[in-house]
Amino acid sequence: MAIVIHRRLDLQGLPCPGPVRAVNDALAQMASGELVEVLATDPCAVREFAVWARATGNDLLESSQFGNVFRFVVRKL
Repeated sequence: MAIVIHRRLDLQGLPCPGPVRAVNDALAQMASGELVEVLATDPCAVREFAVWARATGNDLLESSQFGNVFRFVVRKL
């Protein structure tokens, strides 16, 4: 089964908590089960996304790093 990303957010250069706020806004416009991919460069985003996902119930499916870019894939609850 292929994974379908429904929305991509390039938030590189945006300091925390900006990336989490932007994902929250994007998810408000998405259907349950849809995926959003986020690219960020602020290292604190790793911790913030993990805490935010636990608090909101949304699924953090991926948290990876490529050089100085962090990639997150979130599934809306």
